[in-house]
Amino acid sequence: MVRLRRSFTRRAISRQLEQELGEAVATSRAFVTDALDQGPSGQEGVTVGEVAERLGIDPSRASRMVTEAIEAGDVVRVVSQLDGRRTCLELTPQGRALADAAGQHRRHFFAAVMAEWRAADREEFARLLDQFVTSLDRMGANTPRRDKGPLV
Repeated sequence: MVRLRRSFTRRAISRQLEQELGEAVATSRAFVTDALDQGPSGQEGVTVGEVAERLGIDPSRASRMVTEAIEAGDVVRVVSQLDGRRTCLELTPQGRALADAAGQHRRHFFAAVMAEWRAADREEFARLLDQFVTSLDRMGANTPRRDKGPLV
């Protein structure tokens, strides 16, 4: 688990995205655009709280990340069409391009990692990973995060 965690460091992801896009991109911007790219979960637009939930972070951290994405021109705040007191978030064309590039990068990355795997192994990995993520989701946000030491 430690090796997996180290493989997915923000710095490595940021470097790879920079190579793909030809510009420096903060990973937080890519995370926010990815969260918004999932679209609203209901009739309402995506809120900062929903971004926090999707990224598994606290709302104050999500707010700072969203502000950074807004300042970079990836995201705009819009008034909710259902409740004028609520503010929702939308991707700009630049943010859409970043979300698309990050998604393409992710697909290329996994294809390269598993290039020598048999099709049956890729399918089994996908099944088990889906099962793992489903179990994580079931645990919910009440599970304390361990920032120190190895995961297992």
